Amino acid sequence: MKIKLFYIIPVLLLSFVTLQAGVKVGAERLDILLPLLQQKRVALVVNHTSQVGNIHLLDTLRALDVNVKTIFSPEHGFRGDADAGKTIKDGRDEKTGIPIVSLYGRNKKPTCTQLQDIDVILFDIQDVGARFYTYISTMHYVMEAAAECGKEMIVLDRPNPNDFVDGPVLLDSMKSFVGMHPIPVLHGLTVGELARMINGEGWLKNRMKTDLTVIPVEGWKHGDSYSLPVKPSPNLPNMQATRLYPSLCLFEATQVSIGRGTYFPFQVIGYPDPEWGSFSFTPRSLVGYDTSPVQKDKACYGIDLRDSVFEGGFTLRFFIDAWNKAGKKSSFFQRPRWFDLLMGTPQVRRLLVEGKSEAELRKLWQPELNKYKQMREKYLLY
Repeated sequence: MKIKLFYIIPVLLLSFVTLQAGVKVGAERLDILLPLLQQKRVALVVNHTSQVGNIHLLDTLRALDVNVKTIFSPEHGFRGDADAGKTIKDGRDEKTGIPIVSLYGRNKKPTCTQLQDIDVILFDIQDVGARFYTYISTMHYVMEAAAECGKEMIVLDRPNPNDFVDGPVLLDSMKSFVGMHPIPVLHGLTVGELARMINGEGWLKNRMKTDLTVIPVEGWKHGDSYSLPVKPSPNLPNMQATRLYPSLCLFEATQVSIGRGTYFPFQVIGYPDPEWGSFSFTPRSLVGYDTSPVQKDKACYGIDLRDSVFEGGFTLRFFIDAWNKAGKKSSFFQRPRWFDLLMGTPQVRRLLVEGKSEAELRKLWQPELNKYKQMREKYLLY
């Protein structure tokens, strides 16, 4: 490290206090992080949420002469503007020329060849606390690669904005990239705590363990509210969308629009039938949001949740209400397997079709949820 490091740190730390009063995320705790990176060749697993104050982590570390060799990017890409599900290609960062390796496409896990000149992998991505939000699946594969290739891994922790524990626990038969761990829909963990759980429970391939360090958040604990300073993905533009996302994401298995292709995704529910409600909207191709939304260019009718009071957590009430409006037809589940993968079990769909209420469905998953809550206690940091 060069001497200029000591002149930059106080300025950066001042910006943290100004922008994140009372809370320091792991990336802001340079006093802990920098000694761990001295004389190390570093790979970053980052996207647009990887901010230190209002400066990207990459730019912060380079200003401090940290030797960043490679960037690995998750779903939505390094800049966070790619459509959901869109394959992300390799490239280079225009500002620094550092190579960017996509982890959302054919290659979801770094190879030992890609890590051969790396000493430590730094993971810093804002999660939203839902099992099917794929940033945590990327973290799993990176942890696995670190273990296989003998690399250190550091997770820079951030608060969970959906800090609830709720929903069915994923069955082993339902494992996929939108659900890799036996955890509920809302897991109630930060990414650092989840990384500790993955290690501690032996969930990596062959029960390998990663040489893991978590740099914790300061000034936040479970139960505290937290508003995201940067939208975590293109279709979660504000905290209302982020809060509703765990419950409304289930509609992705249907032809019901949840506002993709509008400027208020995950805040409305609609279908091309005036009987569905008095509120109307028309999904369009929107760059930076969704270019191929469900019900594109069709007027949809339904409900507007933008200003509604939502207590947060996970609920099936929106989905059951839409199921009833659709006449309880099996064709409502256009992609039944996708619904099952999101829920983590096929039982919810089957019982919902049989007419079970949300209260009855909750009784189904409560025993496993209680077991998870007990196991979760071992890995909490806050």
